Amino acid sequence: MTMVPLLLVLLLALILFGAGFALKALWWIAVIVLVVWLLGFVMRSTGAGGRRGRWYRW
Repeated sequence: MTMVPLLLVLLLALILFGAGFALKALWWIAVIVLVVWLLGFVMRSTGAGGRRGRWYRW
């Protein structure tokens, strides 16, 4: 019975470590998507009449 609190603490540490890694990875993915979006916004082509067209389909 004395091992249960130790196992719970180790499990909690493992979960928090995994969540921290996942959140850090999600932040990097969010930064990459933001950069791609900004590049697409800046480098979009001009359409008829000199207006800039949408670079996305929705």
